[in-house]
Amino acid sequence: MLLIKNGKIMTMAGVILENGCVLINQGKIKDIGKAIKVEDDGELQVIDAKGNWVMPGIIESHCHIGITEEKKGFEGDDSNETCNPITPYLRAIDAINPMDAAFAEAVHAGITAVMVGPGSSNVVGGQFLVMKTYGRVIDETIVKNPAAMKISFGENPKKNYSDQGKSPQTRMAIGAMLREELCKAKQYIDRKKRAKNSNEEFEEDYHYECWIPVFEKKIPLKAHVHRTDDIMTAIRIAKEFDLDLTLDHCSEGHLVAKQIVESGYPAIVGPSLVSRDKIEVQNLTFRTAGILNKEGVLVSITTDHPVTRIEALPICTGLAVRAGLDLKEGLKAITINAAEICRVDDRLGSIEVGKDADIAIFDGNPMEVFTKTLYTIINGVVVYDSSIDENPMGAPR
Repeated sequence: MLLIKNGKIMTMAGVILENGCVLINQGKIKDIGKAIKVEDDGELQVIDAKGNWVMPGIIESHCHIGITEEKKGFEGDDSNETCNPITPYLRAIDAINPMDAAFAEAVHAGITAVMVGPGSSNVVGGQFLVMKTYGRVIDETIVKNPAAMKISFGENPKKNYSDQGKSPQTRMAIGAMLREELCKAKQYIDRKKRAKNSNEEFEEDYHYECWIPVFEKKIPLKAHVHRTDDIMTAIRIAKEFDLDLTLDHCSEGHLVAKQIVESGYPAIVGPSLVSRDKIEVQNLTFRTAGILNKEGVLVSITTDHPVTRIEALPICTGLAVRAGLDLKEGLKAITINAAEICRVDDRLGSIEVGKDADIAIFDGNPMEVFTKTLYTIINGVVVYDSSIDENPMGAPR
């Protein structure tokens, strides 16, 4: 067992405990309180937080860590299969390298879980997953797989396929190709249901099987959208087929905030700590998250690693707070909101009894630039201790 004592417990579940305790057993949070009595059987590990911030581990809700590896170039870039604009059957789990050095940086920053998947070159890119940031075998780090189906609008698919002299070369083609794919997927699912109900044989098609959890609303479409027109097209198509959706990047979301809140879809905002080097991000601003949040949109923040390095996630959130996002909402954006958007809030995102013991201890507010990570705990195991090593213990470099 592990006991954290004397901490400022930021549960992210509506409660802050000064000089509180958290008891962890077998990788889960067993108890939370002002004082927890537990017998020391010789195996009890104790961390004295000394009044520092004890928070649920930070969550990155959209990135390409391990699938676009740092320092590897072509050999380490498996983010985009740029030969076919429709590739729903691709699975991130087959391309993520847990030995990517960025995982160690994430752990060092108190980031304990990430949503990872394909890039945005294809109209349909494939399946995202949610994983923990510590471990050498990806299958042992998985929280949810699949977790979303990537779709993309705007410049990226246009540029990639116009350079090849193929479709899509316009936004009209992107919308049409996505609708065609969704129609075929729906027809396939309907045929499979009819065959099952009639006790008939049915030959499964690998291309369309991956759409079943999307149409059953077990996972959302994960839409790469920057401009207002692309945001609205993503919403329009999702409503047309009665599907769930997340609006990822949402760079001009502040310009259509009322329409987004009316849609009921959440926004994953960022990366904002980047150059405005594309036409579709000309209106990029740190104000977006705050404006959307005040309108009632569920918001999380992303670095889109490696576009912005993943360890900058808390700082990017702090910049959004400086630009108008409420302080408490900023903390929620990288904890419980991110967990809810990624649909893993039953396990992650807050310090509550029964949830995974993924906890970060900081010497202050993690959104402030001088704040240091003191400990990172994943599944109840201390994987980073700043007093021992400046790098996560056992984490790949």
